[in-house]
Amino acid sequence: MASANQHEVLPAPSDGVSQLRIQSNRFLLASSWDSQVRLYDISSNTLKASYSHKAAVLDCVFASDRLVTYSGGIDREVKSFEINTESEQVLGQHEKTIRCVEFSSTTNTLYSGSWDATVKQWDPRQKSALVDTYNVEDRVFTMSLNSEKLVVGTANRQILIFDLRNMSEPLQKRESSLKYQTRTVSCNPNGSGYVLGSIEGRVAVEYFDPQPEIQSKKYAFKCHRQMVNGIDVVYPVNAISFNPVYGTFATGGSDGLVCVWDGENRKRLSQYARYPTGVSALAFSEDGTMLAVASSYTFEEGEKDVPPDQIFIRYVNEVEVKPKARTA
Repeated sequence: MASANQHEVLPAPSDGVSQLRIQSNRFLLASSWDSQVRLYDISSNTLKASYSHKAAVLDCVFASDRLVTYSGGIDREVKSFEINTESEQVLGQHEKTIRCVEFSSTTNTLYSGSWDATVKQWDPRQKSALVDTYNVEDRVFTMSLNSEKLVVGTANRQILIFDLRNMSEPLQKRESSLKYQTRTVSCNPNGSGYVLGSIEGRVAVEYFDPQPEIQSKKYAFKCHRQMVNGIDVVYPVNAISFNPVYGTFATGGSDGLVCVWDGENRKRLSQYARYPTGVSALAFSEDGTMLAVASSYTFEEGEKDVPPDQIFIRYVNEVEVKPKARTA
């Protein structure tokens, strides 16, 4: 899969890649089912640091101050890692598996979502880091935030939208417009709404504003499907990442494909060559010039022989992600 505009990140994790994050076009953070969180230097393509959990790590994130990372997973612990000193600390725990972690530069706090049906807010600057615990009624499967809102996708296709400045109760509770289980959510950087992906090869473009004229703009579309011997085979949409410059978004599916979409104009802009196995995670850089891609089997077909887990950095050409001008 190496090419002029793409290179493999080495050494790769030894088990499934659960999350990728890029910071300042310099660092790549990757969490894995091998119980490790790895920090890579992108320019030198080297492993800068790593640390361990007691079990699979399901999510990781950079702090906005750029010196710390956070992670959580099956061991139920929320951990922090100081990049400069390579020191780690357990901030606290959930009662069950931690599925998601997100850091807000607005509140300077961390949010963790768990299968124990809670979201916890942490202030790592405080000796007792736990700020509060919020009941979200069901297992957390996915989370995303922007400068004002936190979107939580839970079991039974529920979507909860919180105001980061007042988390006491959700601003809105919605049922997903997609018929099947929510796999991933990503907030639009312009603050207008979010995009959902489901296990059934569909994506929904949603808007926060409840006014009917705004809600009339929402829509869903099929993707990550292929015809095999005359049968329409449907693949989960595992990952969605917005290009922060152009507001377009990439989707990664268990079919091994990455597609880039112009959600505003309802068009596919590009589709990359198929990766060796399913795409489990995606992350654009802050300036939109890089896209990290995890080629990592997600076990939707059970145990089988699959290619090794790999991470790639793709250097994005503007034509792949920039919306095309509308023609009259």
